[in-house]
Amino acid sequence: MAKNAIQKIAMNAAENIPYDKLMLSQKNVRRIKDGVSTEQLAEDIGRRKLIQSLNVRPVLDGEGEETGTFEVPAGGRRYLALGILIKQKRLAKNEPIPCIVNRGQETSAEEDSLAENLRRADLHPLDQFRAFKTLSDQGLDPDEIGARFFVSAATVRQRLRLASVSPKLLELYAKDEIRLEQIMAFSISDDHARQEQVWERIASSHTQEPYYIRRLLTETTVRADDRRAVYVGAEAYEAAGGVILRDLFEQDSGGWFQDAALLEQLVFDRLKGDAEAIRAEGWKWVEAAISFPYGHTSGMRRIYAEAQELSAEEIERYNALKAEYDKLDAYYAKAEDPDEAIEAKLDQLGAELDAIDDRPQSYDPEQKAIAGAFVTLAANGKLQVDAGFVRSEDEPRPETSEVDEGEDGGGDDAGDGVVVNGQPVNDASGDDGEDDGIKPLPDRLVFDLTAQRTLALRNSLAGDVDIAIIAALHAFVLQVFYRFAPNTCLEISMKSGSFSQVDGLAETCWAKEIAERHEAWDRDLPDEAEGLWDFLLGLDEASRKALFAHCVSLTLNAVVEPWNRRAKALEHADVLGRSLQFDMVDAGWTPTVEFLGRLTKARILQAVREARGADSAQLIDHMKKDIMAREAARLLEGSNWLPEPLRLEVDEVATDAGDAAASEMSDEAALDGDAAELPAFLADDADSSSDEPVTIDSDEADHLQAAE
Repeated sequence: MAKNAIQKIAMNAAENIPYDKLMLSQKNVRRIKDGVSTEQLAEDIGRRKLIQSLNVRPVLDGEGEETGTFEVPAGGRRYLALGILIKQKRLAKNEPIPCIVNRGQETSAEEDSLAENLRRADLHPLDQFRAFKTLSDQGLDPDEIGARFFVSAATVRQRLRLASVSPKLLELYAKDEIRLEQIMAFSISDDHARQEQVWERIASSHTQEPYYIRRLLTETTVRADDRRAVYVGAEAYEAAGGVILRDLFEQDSGGWFQDAALLEQLVFDRLKGDAEAIRAEGWKWVEAAISFPYGHTSGMRRIYAEAQELSAEEIERYNALKAEYDKLDAYYAKAEDPDEAIEAKLDQLGAELDAIDDRPQSYDPEQKAIAGAFVTLAANGKLQVDAGFVRSEDEPRPETSEVDEGEDGGGDDAGDGVVVNGQPVNDASGDDGEDDGIKPLPDRLVFDLTAQRTLALRNSLAGDVDIAIIAALHAFVLQVFYRFAPNTCLEISMKSGSFSQVDGLAETCWAKEIAERHEAWDRDLPDEAEGLWDFLLGLDEASRKALFAHCVSLTLNAVVEPWNRRAKALEHADVLGRSLQFDMVDAGWTPTVEFLGRLTKARILQAVREARGADSAQLIDHMKKDIMAREAARLLEGSNWLPEPLRLEVDEVATDAGDAAASEMSDEAALDGDAAELPAFLADDADSSSDEPVTIDSDEADHLQAAE
């Protein structure tokens, strides 16, 4: 049996038709302009000519005969772009245009127009990256590539950076096994081996977010806003051969210094030079480090610089300026209208007074000879010098007079044993004989007598509250401010944890306030411990209480340590906090971006939900973690929210009540139509998420024309 012959397909013929014989068809389905503008397309055709023919159909008269003109149902944008070139006199009106002529009309014009747009496959991003890379290899710079394809040079650089990712990872991207956002994160590094190593590490993990990829790729690098990088400077680092990584897709605050070891060496070299210059000023020692832990000066005595005394002429000038300032200030306080001239004069007088007050300070050369300085980097990368610390081994020892051998018949044993009120009281020989002279009392008898005296003193001290407080304060101050001065009869010992393992603790407002208060007292206290008792007796009651509170506060420890079970002590910390009406929010704690970045995304959302309600949490639940942390910090600002370890027991009840109140307020706001103020991009998202259908007015629809 013979097979039916397969009918061959006949292609529509290609013809060159003068432009003035073409017209735009109103049957083109594209009515909304999108993407590259017609003007940009005209520029592109002017550069590389037409690379795709127009799809046209002959226009027929009433009898079905061709009129010699053709309509363009597919390719309207190209048709309009050619018209722009004609208006610019760059193309002749009758220029032959390559066209595919559909005379069979087996399909409608609308179907052809729709097919041309729907059947056209967009270029895969990876193909675009590689194409830009090829053009770059051919010698075109990013600016020229951007100009030819109507994109910014920054966009071209981003595409070139993406094309530089490991070919192995790009192939996975082509197979949809890696997302574009992940490729963007990988592009931060030029090390293909490191990129592949990171992918192998996270490929089977649940955590494959771009922020985590960036963290792994930069974990051995240093951010450009780090104190070390600021101290050295990008110019010096690059001059030494260092490379700075930049992220073209995210704000990177200057990038990452890739060679951390080189940066550390540059920091140490510069610190060494700065430390040597400071030591040349006469200090016994200078210790330099990038940062020191909190409490690194514990056990050291502090000496302070003294300001130069004012001369008689300077005192006279100061008093005259102060009198003039006070007189002018009092006059201006009564004035009804502001006066710029008076304000300027007050500023001038204030600056002159400050210049006299802020006199140069200097250290005693003898004190500098036993003291040293700590040189470190402040948080902003500036050099920070803390001077005037005396180590315990450098403290001057009191000189003791040596007893001449054989003096007073003491021989080698003279001065040994127990001494009470300057007299030896121990039985040196144990001989019961009645030798000439009075022998010291036996040790046991001395113990019995002094035990009686101790109990009597205890009883007497218990009856005098003021002296008891002074005695305890004396013992505290000796331990806090003095070394090698255990001259107190009270067996009171203090412990004060330094928590040096907590990064950044020394930079907190609380640590700085404690240090300032401690330094102020240290300046006021007598230099020698022997004068401390009289100093404390001479203090007024308010100052004495303030010093007592400062010393006691240094012993407080409410740190939760997994290896140290101190449940009762921590319960007492809550009791103490309630008695003080203490609250971490009032103390100045806020949930920073850095803190939130250490939490999981679920924890961040829980915090926002507790503080601002479920609606606010829903606004950020789709974000990347780093962006989520930033927006969560903004949402939590002013909310008084605290993480669990910072809450007192009463806070838990308050939180529950707050949630209920927040819920009621949310309902009321919904009824009133008052929504919380949102950032622009969240507000846009909220507006665009409406489920209301989009409608087009019928009159507007009548005026819609074929876009191309």
